[in-house]
Amino acid sequence: MRIFTIGYEKATQAELIAALEAAGVKRVIDVRAVPLSRRPGFSKNVLANGLAEHGIHYVLLKALGTPPEGREAARKHDLKTLDRVYSGQLELPEAIVQTQQMLELAEEKPSALLCFERDPSGCHRTLLLKKVAPQAEVVDLFP
Repeated sequence: MRIFTIGYEKATQAELIAALEAAGVKRVIDVRAVPLSRRPGFSKNVLANGLAEHGIHYVLLKALGTPPEGREAARKHDLKTLDRVYSGQLELPEAIVQTQQMLELAEEKPSALLCFERDPSGCHRTLLLKKVAPQAEVVDLFP
C-alpha cells in the first residue's frame, strides 16, 4: 500500500490542492483531533468544499488526532513525549476502529493523511503510519 502525507503549515489551500493533484491523490484523510484552523481554507467544511471542487474526497478521522498534551509536545519538538501520548491515543477503542477505516480507505484509492505540520518527522501522522502500517510506502508531499 502507498499512502501520502501532507501538512498545510505555511501553505495556501490552492498550494495544498495543487500538490495533491500533482501526486494523483483522490482522498484526503484528515487526522486532526481539532479540525479547525486559523489559517484560511483549512477548517473542516471550507477545506472539504475546496477539495470537492477538485474531485478530492474528504474524510475526517478525529480519533486519530493528537490529544492536547501531544500537540503541545509536537510544538516543542519533544518527540519522546509525543510518541508516548500518541501511543496511548491509538489504544483507545475509537482510534482502533478509525485506524482500520483509514487503512481500508487508503487501499481503495490514492489517499493522503492531512495534518498541520509541514515537516512529517515532527508530526503524529508519521508515528501513526509507523505503528499501524509499517509495510506501507509513505510519500510525504510538500505544498
